[in-house]
Amino acid sequence: MNRGNHNRDRGGAALWKVFTLVVGDQSTALIRGAALSLVVLIAGIALLGLSGWFITAAAAAGLAGMGAVFDVFRPSAMVRFLALGRTAARYGERLLTHDATLRALTTIRVRMLATTASAPHDAMVQLRGPQALNRLMADVDALDGIPLRLILPLAAGIAAQLTSFAALWWLVDLSVALWIAAGFLVAPAIVLARAARAAARSSAEEEAAAQAFRSQLIDLIRARDDLAAYGQLTRQGESVLATDAERQRRRSDLDRIERRAGFALSLTGTVTAAGALAIGMMLARDGTITPALAAIGFFASLALMETISPLRRAMADLGRMTVAAQRVAGSLSTVAPAPEDGFSSQTAELRIKDLSFRRDQALQPVLDKVSLAIPAGESVAITGPSGSGKSTLLLLTARLLEPEAGQITIGSLPLEDWDESRLRAVVALVPQRSALMAGTVGDALRLGCPDASEAALWEVLEAVSLTSVIRSKGGLESSLGPQGAGLSGGEARRLVLARSLLRQPGLLLMDEPTEGLDENTALAVLAGIRAYLPAASILTASHRPAEIGWADRVIQLDQSRVIARAGPKELQPFR
Repeated sequence: MNRGNHNRDRGGAALWKVFTLVVGDQSTALIRGAALSLVVLIAGIALLGLSGWFITAAAAAGLAGMGAVFDVFRPSAMVRFLALGRTAARYGERLLTHDATLRALTTIRVRMLATTASAPHDAMVQLRGPQALNRLMADVDALDGIPLRLILPLAAGIAAQLTSFAALWWLVDLSVALWIAAGFLVAPAIVLARAARAAARSSAEEEAAAQAFRSQLIDLIRARDDLAAYGQLTRQGESVLATDAERQRRRSDLDRIERRAGFALSLTGTVTAAGALAIGMMLARDGTITPALAAIGFFASLALMETISPLRRAMADLGRMTVAAQRVAGSLSTVAPAPEDGFSSQTAELRIKDLSFRRDQALQPVLDKVSLAIPAGESVAITGPSGSGKSTLLLLTARLLEPEAGQITIGSLPLEDWDESRLRAVVALVPQRSALMAGTVGDALRLGCPDASEAALWEVLEAVSLTSVIRSKGGLESSLGPQGAGLSGGEARRLVLARSLLRQPGLLLMDEPTEGLDENTALAVLAGIRAYLPAASILTASHRPAEIGWADRVIQLDQSRVIARAGPKELQPFR
């Protein structure tokens, strides 16, 4: 029981946090929209109440033989005014609240993307693209219901109920006002609370199934060739359809809960209106009020249904909104502050001293007191068996992992003191697995340097021996599919290398840069890299003889020990 209350408290706090973010981003528009929403409700109540009074009073005047002197012009003019005003206010309310909410959610979406992009490397490598993207988009899409279907309608409804209570007390009688207030505040609260509790699990599971369906469908499309080759395409398709069927079952459950809540609310409104009419008739019989005033309570109670009926949809989706709000609020709370600017360095010489790194809960360190120095213009190859820490050393140097101990210095500054944008301009990393997005060859290259000219693109392609290949495929405007589809593995690897070279980094980190290339092509590419970046410090994680022979020095990592083999230049470790 306590755990359930704790979860509800956390969910409520997350919903409120998201709402405050939306209000903080678009406060003026939302406040105006909320005011118009209240105007819409009050105008509707006044319109129906006035119409009821007008019809009853006109009928009573006719029965009394006073129809000729009864003023029909002012009440009918007020009815028209309220009807037109309500329509205009509804249009303005929808325009303001929906536009403000969508703008605020755009801001939240950008912040979440920034949070994802700045996540630690260990978290980034565990992300599955389709799943991460679907969850982000679905979570943000679910949040529009918090202001539009939950908090703003609830606040406007309560305000309209209180305003109606005061007006009915003044115009009709306290007993009518109390009956209608109890009927539309107490009973609907019970109905909506029960609907929210009943729908919470199905709503969350329906959203989870919808996200799973989208992720599985994307995976099916991307892997259809492999699935067909292994004879699993039909089976995987059936799995996707089964996930969608589960989503539809949960949606049917939610629809059933929503319909039941709608019926209960309608029944509540009917009983409340009937009771208001009965109380008014008794008061009119006793001479306390006129029959026309008694009609106001009845017709006002009919109009007050508009304050509660929209909330049934919010209760059905409350579980989905709560789960999304908890994830989004948790993500936004981890946004790291932007690093301060002002750091600079003229060189990119690399010095590493007593560097150690250990995985979470690991008994043995991956790297233990590693030291080395690479002056400008030198190439160093790191070798060693799988798991010796070659790739980890590159990730640490690129500040994608945090060391356990030790110091990394690039140029004249410790690594942790570099501004992020300056660091990425000076240091380029080519990991083992790099992504090429769908687009043209020129688009892929300009990801590294958006302002690069066409001549600069051809120059860097020449450096990686890819010019003739790209020309044969149609030039820089030739299209690439997702993951570089249209290029062989070796061609895609060289295009990734060219993209990194285009940044003109002072420190180039490459993890098995010539993987997938034959020896002659590998030697040509390595020579082209050095010719293109003659003054850069280059550190590679290597196992191929071509890369090892090309390096000025070779450093072997073996079970956390650094064993140096001198090349053309002697190793001078920085200790």
